[in-house]
This record gives sequence, C-alpha cells and structure tokens, in this order.
Amino acid sequence: MPMFKFSPRPAAGITGMLLLGVAAMAMIGCNPGGREAKGFLRACEAGDAVACNEFGLRLLRGEHVLRDVARAAGMFEQACDAGVAPSCARLAALYQTGRGVDRDSARATALYGRACDGGAFDGCISLGILYRDGASVPQDFDRAAELFERACDGGNATGCTRLGALYAAGQGVGRDLARAARLYQQTCDGDVMEGCIELGRLYAAGSGVPRDPARAGDLYRQACDGHEAAGCFLLGGLYATGEGVTPDVERAAELYHDACRDGHGEACYALGMLRLNGPEVVRRPAEAATWIRRACGYHYEPACSNEGG
Repeated sequence: MPMFKFSPRPAAGITGMLLLGVAAMAMIGCNPGGREAKGFLRACEAGDAVACNEFGLRLLRGEHVLRDVARAAGMFEQACDAGVAPSCARLAALYQTGRGVDRDSARATALYGRACDGGAFDGCISLGILYRDGASVPQDFDRAAELFERACDGGNATGCTRLGALYAAGQGVGRDLARAARLYQQTCDGDVMEGCIELGRLYAAGSGVPRDPARAGDLYRQACDGHEAAGCFLLGGLYATGEGVTPDVERAAELYHDACRDGHGEACYALGMLRLNGPEVVRRPAEAATWIRRACGYHYEPACSNEGG
C-alpha cells in the first residue's frame, strides 16, 4: 500500500495545503458511513495514499461528507503523486471537464496516461477515446485500438466494447465483424449493456453473425432490463414491426415511452409518430406533438423539423 507524508504546499491551486483537521471532521456524520469516511480521513492524514483516494471519492460524491469537488481533486492529486493509479484517472477526468480545477486538456491527457501505465484501465479507455475522437490530441485510431485492447486484455469489459466498435468500423484495425461480435458477446456477458445492444444490432442485420432477429430481441430485452434506454427503443422497434417477436404495437408504445422517459430522443419521436399515425389502439393525435417536441428537446433533429414539433 503506497504511503506518504503530507507536506505544506503553496496556498494557490489544488496543490495547496489540504486543511482537513477539525473542520473536515466536523462535516462527517456519526452514522456507519460517516465513521468509515472519518477512518479514511485519519488514515490519509497518517500517510495512507489509498485512503486519500477513498476519502476523495466520498468528497466527490457527497457521500457522508459535504460534497467538495475542489478538495476531492486535492485528495486525488496527493494519492496520484503517491502512485495510486485510479486517482490519476479521476483527477484527469476533473481536469478534462474543469470540475473543481481549471480545465486543462493537456494535463488530463498526461494523467490518463499515468493512470493507464499504472494499471488503471479506465484511464486507458479515456485516453483511447481522446485519440479516437481527436479530442485534445491528434486523431490516431491505431493508438486508440492499442489502448482499448490493453484495457480489454486486462479484463475491463468496457474496453472490449470500445475495441469491438473499432473492429466493426475498421478503424485502427482491419474491419472484422465476426471479431466485433465476439468482443460484444464478451462485454455483454460482463453486464456491459452497450455490448448487448451492439451485438443485437449485428444479429438484426446479419453482420458478422447469422441474421437472427429473435436473438437480437433477446439482447435488446437484456439491455432494456438493465435500464439502457437504447435497448428499450430497439426492442420497441421489433414489436412495432413484428420482426423476431409477436407484433404488439401497444408494447412498442410502452417501450418507446420508457426509453423517452430516460432521455432517448428517437424513442420520443417514434412514440409521437405512433400517437399521430399508428393503429387505432395506440393513436392519440392530441398527444403526438408533445412527444415530438420532447424529441426535439433531446436534440433528435428530425423531430425539430417535423411540423408536429
């Protein structure tokens, strides 16, 4: 377990001295969670870098302590400097978004690299996304694929999902839909619902796997049950068309509603169009414009140009 000593630092910036002491103790409650947080604080002050990371998480989330993102950043910096790789990834995310610290993309990139090199695979994924998207670094699909593969090989299912997407698109690796399907299956088995959805899309299209709408429906249902709005929307589409499932337009409307409630703009639009033009059992023209406007509010552009919106 990495150990270090706190030392006085300049007052400016997150590297300033962390004045925890009595003031920090006062904000921690006496419930079990509060006592645990107090234990992390005391261990951190005694030189336990992992405890600093844990206390930083509680400050970041406001769990049994007053939420204080700037103080959390300081805790993560102390722990990162002591070699706690997950703290480097968390501090990088704060620099990337400008939460609790001044936004600094270059600093975020460097910290994600430190996290990844230290075995924090979330850092590899975040750095890979920067290279994939060309955000704050030159776009480099080869580098993104390398980073996602490192995370995937380390057992991080989200890394496998990101790598699968590159194989599906042929970005940074040769296009290989069968390999993408295997990676998505791996991530779906690891309860990453995005992997279930993407695998379902492949089965629905017969890309890299035999076409099997029923299997696609099972995967979309798994994602929907896992509270993934896109899964509910796609499953609703199958019920609307009767592909791979028994046609049930009322069930389709219910699924569109659930996905819309969770912020899926295209689902809101699909529900609006069902209410406007669907079979009589689901047609409610007076409601249609409401759902179409909501779709536009969720930035689904076709809804914004629809006369009903």
